[in-house]
Amino acid sequence: MAMKKFMNDPANLTAEMLEGMALAYSNKVKIVNERIVVRAQPKAEDKVALICFGGTGHEPAMHGFVGEGMADAAVAGDVFAAPGGPKVFEALEMFNRPAGVILLTLNHNGDRMAARKALRMAEKAGLNVKEIVVAEDIAPGIDADPEDRRGLGGSIPLMKVIGAACEEGKSIDEVLEIGNNFHAGLATLSVALKVATHPQNGAEIGALADDEMEIGMGQHGEGGGGVMKVQTADETAKIMVERLVAATKLQSGDKALLIINGSGATTTMEMLICYRAAAKILADMGITVVDGIVDELLTVQEMAGFQMTLAKVCPTCEAYLKARANTPYWTCVG
Repeated sequence: MAMKKFMNDPANLTAEMLEGMALAYSNKVKIVNERIVVRAQPKAEDKVALICFGGTGHEPAMHGFVGEGMADAAVAGDVFAAPGGPKVFEALEMFNRPAGVILLTLNHNGDRMAARKALRMAEKAGLNVKEIVVAEDIAPGIDADPEDRRGLGGSIPLMKVIGAACEEGKSIDEVLEIGNNFHAGLATLSVALKVATHPQNGAEIGALADDEMEIGMGQHGEGGGGVMKVQTADETAKIMVERLVAATKLQSGDKALLIINGSGATTTMEMLICYRAAAKILADMGITVVDGIVDELLTVQEMAGFQMTLAKVCPTCEAYLKARANTPYWTCVG
């Protein structure tokens, strides 16, 4: 289909996008070895490094969250495609240090394959690398095997918590424990009104009728089994909050982080209305919502909809969420 996009040669999308990011945020990030986005000011080598990776076309994730208080580097793949294992290993080797390196992997087939290859190479090279796999999508069901759950936008607040713990100087085992504890109370559910397109050829990914929406649709338009007639903002929020609360086991008296992460083609007005509805439902349940986020964190081209992330927040994780960060797309004064 014909595309109306501000781009040049489709083959150069990733390279030109990364160059634009480095130019726009030159005080925060720079590009090395073509596809590796690194902090402009590296942190001390006696602190654990955090590396993430993923395909492009989901901006600002993952490269938009490189910087002080979050990731040390992000490895960019082609559009909607994970980078190869050797490229991920290149970043692991670049940031090798006695304190160790944590690799953050989203649970998608391509990402897991790349991570496994990179980790094998790291082990052979004698690097101290440990992995955290993000699998917080509850679309398959709250009791589903973690291997069947995708990694979605909840990866971004998880990266914030892990990055702050690294910045504080925690050991690699302490950082792993903090990250895994936060992940245990983390859940994401998506909803789509319109499917995504591939920016290099305009092809639609998935299908939805004009009067339909789908709860649980995946990052690239994968089916989630929740096709229904379009609901109001309040009705949609109620469906999603109830499932997320059940998954996170939040109870009255608990604190929670609520995020509405736009998928790429939904207005801020719509997202704020949905956040309002979700926050009111949680308040009625006796759950206190800490300062939340309504923004585009992990997107997919032209998809209309959003991901709702809910996380149980302990005092330690709340402090890490509020700790200083200085990245292109997440800034906290601390």
